[in-house]
Amino acid sequence: MGISYDPGQSHNSFDEGGSAMTSQRQGLIAALDVGSSKVGCFIAHRGASGELDVLGLGHRVCRGVKAGAVVDIAEAERAIRAAVQQAETLAGETVESVVVSLSAGQLESQVIEVDVSIDGHRVEEADITRVLHEARASIDPGDRVVIHAFPACFAIDGSYGVKEPVGMFGDRLAVSMHVITAAAGPVRNLESAIQRAHLTVARFVASPYASALATLVDDERELGAAVVDMGAGSTQIAIFAGGALVHVDVIPVGAGHITQDIARGLLTPVDHAERLKTYYGAAMQSPTDDREMIDVPQLGETGPAEDITSQLPRSVLTGVIQPRIEETLELVRDYLEAGGFDGIGARRVVLTGGGAQMPGIRELAQTILGKQVRIGRPRRVVGLADATAGPAFATCTGLLLYDQMAPLELSDERQTEAKEQPKGRLARMGRWFKENF
Repeated sequence: MGISYDPGQSHNSFDEGGSAMTSQRQGLIAALDVGSSKVGCFIAHRGASGELDVLGLGHRVCRGVKAGAVVDIAEAERAIRAAVQQAETLAGETVESVVVSLSAGQLESQVIEVDVSIDGHRVEEADITRVLHEARASIDPGDRVVIHAFPACFAIDGSYGVKEPVGMFGDRLAVSMHVITAAAGPVRNLESAIQRAHLTVARFVASPYASALATLVDDERELGAAVVDMGAGSTQIAIFAGGALVHVDVIPVGAGHITQDIARGLLTPVDHAERLKTYYGAAMQSPTDDREMIDVPQLGETGPAEDITSQLPRSVLTGVIQPRIEETLELVRDYLEAGGFDGIGARRVVLTGGGAQMPGIRELAQTILGKQVRIGRPRRVVGLADATAGPAFATCTGLLLYDQMAPLELSDERQTEAKEQPKGRLARMGRWFKENF
């Protein structure tokens, strides 16, 4: 299957970045975030010193995607085409390939540990190449697709946490590979929708990983943080520790569920429910909510929507929204605890994504998670308009940053399979995490 990895490879079969956009103007990068509520496209230029300047951006409502997976390929194609064309018009550039976010396909993390003998001599580059080739060979083919595969850490004679083993002495050199996989079908469907829009996929990047690249500061990546991307169709988690991404996963509850709750609870059309959520929604009640009245268009009425409304206290709307957000945050808390990530890897939680824009969500998250929480906004790029500089566009920004910020990856287009059941896999990840971080 022709996806996954950047075509550029170094002598040791790593993806060193910088070659994803070979068919476009030098230094031009296009990022495509295909979400459940919208498609976003950023076109940027990387200067000689590495700075990124966003030249054009586009976004369109998308009704052909659910929970990150394509459910109507024609609708998805139209949204992709419209968003890219809007970005191209503003940028004055034409793009042919895009770096694409991926949240569909039941993203899973697994750790592969391998070691080789170094017979007491000093570790050389050739030994690194050898152990990494062994790691690549140990990724079993199956019905899943490898999205990322990179070394989380090395070990010398069983002592883990080694970041740069070259020059050290020992008898055994080991590596712990973090492998992220996705089900093949949803990946193929997304790639097909993009190809129908006359674009090629430079590579896929796991959505929570991209969001983390855009929002975390260096100290957070090093000391440990969990990025919680609250998208429309799902809530995605990326956990960093020791400067490395150590786990990703997806919880199938998102901000779109809040919209559905409002539509059902207040008997209003879905489009109006989304507007009510955007303009009047809050994660927690405020003292003035009972006194502030809002107009709620009624479901099934005829005539102009603005003429057929009922007035409700804002507290009623907040009363619909807050339980769903509490449920989502409780799922995140339980997930971090069950996986053993509740310690060093999640001392700080960074909320991002469209759902993180809800007033009061930071305070509610701190109460439920019992951790320091901040709202993650895109960093390290210039040229973003105010409307696209918020948490909702963190993933798109992270896609632009991927080449220059992500570590070297194993280049391997084979499919792979995570064979353990979710409960066992999560427990295994947690044990490895505790032992090495």
